[in-house]
Amino acid sequence: MTKGTPSMGKKSGKKNFIRCRRCGKATYHIRKKKCASCGFGNSSKLRKYSWQKK
Repeated sequence: MTKGTPSMGKKSGKKNFIRCRRCGKATYHIRKKKCASCGFGNSSKLRKYSWQKK
C-alpha cells in the first residue's frame, strides 16, 4: 500500500456519530452508546454545565 492520497480514500465509510433521539444533533456515539451533547444513554438528566453558553 502506498502513502498519501490513495490511502485517504480507504478512510471513508466509517461512522462514529449518528443523530440523537433526544436532542436531534448528530452527536450520538454508536460504539459508546451515548450522546456527547445531551448525555442520552448515560443519564436520565440532560447534560449541562455552568460554564456552558445558553
